[in-house]
Amino acid sequence: MMKLFSGVSALVVASVAGLATAQAETRTITFLFTDDDQGYVQRMADLSKEFEAANPGVKINFVSSGYDAVSKQLPVQLAVGEGPDIAKITDWQLAPYYLDMRPYMKDADAFAKLHGSSLDQLRLPNVNDPQSINGYMASQTLNLPFVNKTLFEQAGEPLPGPTAKFSEIVEASARVAKATGVQIPFTMDRSGHRFSGGAFSYGSTYVKDGKFSFPDEAARKYIADIYSWTQNGSFPKEMWGAAGGSQYKNMGDEFVNGNVVTYLAGNWMVNPFQNKIGDNFEWTAINAPCGDAGCYAMPGGTAIVGFKRTKYPEDVAHFIEFLGSEKVQREIAENYVILTGAEIVDPQYKLKSEDAKAAMRVFLDNKKNVPQAARDFERVKGGSAMYQQIVQRMSQLIVGELTLDQTYKVLEDDVAKINEAVAVKK
Repeated sequence: MMKLFSGVSALVVASVAGLATAQAETRTITFLFTDDDQGYVQRMADLSKEFEAANPGVKINFVSSGYDAVSKQLPVQLAVGEGPDIAKITDWQLAPYYLDMRPYMKDADAFAKLHGSSLDQLRLPNVNDPQSINGYMASQTLNLPFVNKTLFEQAGEPLPGPTAKFSEIVEASARVAKATGVQIPFTMDRSGHRFSGGAFSYGSTYVKDGKFSFPDEAARKYIADIYSWTQNGSFPKEMWGAAGGSQYKNMGDEFVNGNVVTYLAGNWMVNPFQNKIGDNFEWTAINAPCGDAGCYAMPGGTAIVGFKRTKYPEDVAHFIEFLGSEKVQREIAENYVILTGAEIVDPQYKLKSEDAKAAMRVFLDNKKNVPQAARDFERVKGGSAMYQQIVQRMSQLIVGELTLDQTYKVLEDDVAKINEAVAVKK
């Protein structure tokens, strides 16, 4: 058997190979899982053991690996008929390899009802059957601004309201920073994904007639505004300029240290913030920034899916049905502060901090504020490459290597090349 992923221990790989001799007695399913929260990883390993105990004859070979190994090697493995039976993924372009588990489930209709429209996110047009059940959304993420409430109070500045424009949030943050002496009024992670929520609020669509179309007029207006904020100090240029190329950079520690008034990130930061900030200051999340098109939160997510390559589709379906059950999904949501794809009624998140509880309420309320254009963008091959070019070109603009007009032109050229590359691959 081919080695699944670099970085997986030799012991684990050897155990996978050794199990082949026992398949006459035991049906072995390999489950590849990745997450930064090691407690969550361990719980998924324990759940695998629970399923084994309730299903004699089935062995779950639980493999935990780093995100980079999964994202880079899983597509290659699946393309040659190798890889796991089940995996946690973030790449929707793996849709051609999905197993439709609906025929094998014990109660497919109940599963579909619990997970609702979130199952649509996994299905690609003209690839997956519109009624297929390929897995479930393990988490849904949203990008929203976090604000340091203590700084706003010290400055005598009210928190931005539920329909505040992006520009109004940045301007209010600048006034707070000036009044309190804090270094950074507004920032966001150095990420194309983090950049994009504001672009959609301004009215950009990213995709037109099945191809990338960027930067359109709305995106140009947004880019120009960001540039102006970096010029007047509202969005310090060092935040993006300090790293090179398309490299990702997280700004969370600056917020934790009290150096940032407003930080655009996502709900995955709520749990770390409650642990790291403690009682140092009060904080919360606020509604998605508004623009001419609306008040939009940029979506993202992870999924746990089964693959057609499996020898045991019925066992895979039953395991997915177990993991995706209301009981398990409620436990995962509450203990690890996760917005699941399953419609869990009134989840009781295990949050010690009142600030964290308030922030999660805001994220839950903003689940409805996801633009369809962002969903469409998720389904088009080449999106990751476009994100990378946005980061690189915005960085060049911010540090003065490109003018605004040059930035628009090089982005157009970048997107044209991505469209050409995608067309060739088809």
